[in-house]
Amino acid sequence: MKTSHPITDKLVSRIHGKGRGTVFSSADFVDLGSRAAVDQALSRLVRQGAIRRIARGLYDYPRVNPALGGTLSPSPDAVAKAVARRTDSRLIPTGALAANALGLSTQVPAKMIYLTDGPQRQIQIGSQTLVFRHASPRTMAVSGRVSAVVFQALRYLGRTGVTPDVVQRLRATIPPQDRQRLGRDIRHAVGWMRPILTQISTVDGDK
Repeated sequence: MKTSHPITDKLVSRIHGKGRGTVFSSADFVDLGSRAAVDQALSRLVRQGAIRRIARGLYDYPRVNPALGGTLSPSPDAVAKAVARRTDSRLIPTGALAANALGLSTQVPAKMIYLTDGPQRQIQIGSQTLVFRHASPRTMAVSGRVSAVVFQALRYLGRTGVTPDVVQRLRATIPPQDRQRLGRDIRHAVGWMRPILTQISTVDGDK
């Protein structure tokens, strides 16, 4: 779709290159022009129906339901990552969201809570609510690593909910190199988790 606005054409090219389902903000296009020019181009694409505004300052190139032809809601995880890029912050999923990411739960919570070192905020996406809660530097020290998700999943399950089966499933799910990293990150975990994390992180052949 060519337009008479070069910056809009560049936006379209990049968005299409990412594919349907991508979520973005003007911060993702700072290299293409001024903030005002990018905002105008995004608004133009919304009016044309090329993209969708899903929240203040957030947009997506919506996925399409192949059976019904309508557009699908954006992935909450993609929304969260777009927010993190916009605020130059880090995220850690918590609760059922973390357990789900590790295959320990099939529950998809209506309220998805992320820990962040960025600003606190709440975003409504359809029937789901994304909550960003500010966390301490100690908690965020392991962000971006599987350790962060494991810590939050164990916290969600609770001491009595972490059964031998859970330990074995995590050992099978997490690649050896990530388990080694998990072992080095045990010092960041609360006391009751540490023996459990040692079991999970031990790589075959370790003494």
